[in-house]
Amino acid sequence: MPVEITWWGHATCAVEDSGVRLLTDPLFARRLAHLRRRRGAVPPPEAAVADVVLVSHLHADHLHLPSLARLAPGTGLLVPRGARRAVPGLARVAGLRGLAVTEVVPGEEVPVRDGVRVRAVGARHDGRRLPFGPRLCPALGYVVHGAARTYFAGDTGLFDTMAEEVGPVDVALLPVGGWGPYLGPGHLDAARAAQALARLAPAAAVPVHYGTYWPVGLDAVRPHEFHAPGEEFERLARQLAPEVAVRVPQHGERVRLP
Repeated sequence: MPVEITWWGHATCAVEDSGVRLLTDPLFARRLAHLRRRRGAVPPPEAAVADVVLVSHLHADHLHLPSLARLAPGTGLLVPRGARRAVPGLARVAGLRGLAVTEVVPGEEVPVRDGVRVRAVGARHDGRRLPFGPRLCPALGYVVHGAARTYFAGDTGLFDTMAEEVGPVDVALLPVGGWGPYLGPGHLDAARAAQALARLAPAAAVPVHYGTYWPVGLDAVRPHEFHAPGEEFERLARQLAPEVAVRVPQHGERVRLP
């Protein structure tokens, strides 16, 4: 059975495998602080339906409390270990919504149901709840093991042991951009994501984390960094990893992989 991926924008994807639905870093806001959604409609209510939600790190565009408050009671929530201590609002939302929170570190596996399980893997990214707070817990990626092995990288830079830590995968959801005209350390742009793809060697890949949010008032500043990363990743992937099938979905589009 192939895995089905729906990209809702930014790092938010629905992963459907073996009848299990997982949701990554849900962000269902029209505006977040100085960012506004410039492309793609705000996801509909059915986008928040999931068996398990995977949160990669504590930044507000990945651990977004109002979006988590849209989840149905009983939804499982995987977060980096220390998240509840670092973000007190997480415990309040989880309690009010009846979410089942599990804190994990790289290497830990959590069963979901029907043979599907999730394994946490390392990432290279500042996972603090900015702009305040010490580094209480690391950023993570996740590998969903079902009929396929699907790697959600979260936010990460390229690192030497990526392929070793992630292991064999069939599908890779890789960040290729960001929400502003410049990417700091601990991120993948289209070129570095294509290098990561060559190392991971999955059967298929989908670019994420681009082309959705942009700072208010900066529409004319380096607009190619907003529009181009998905297609640029696809072009570079053909050069560095020609055996990988790259799909570049539109917001809200569902694709079947591999």
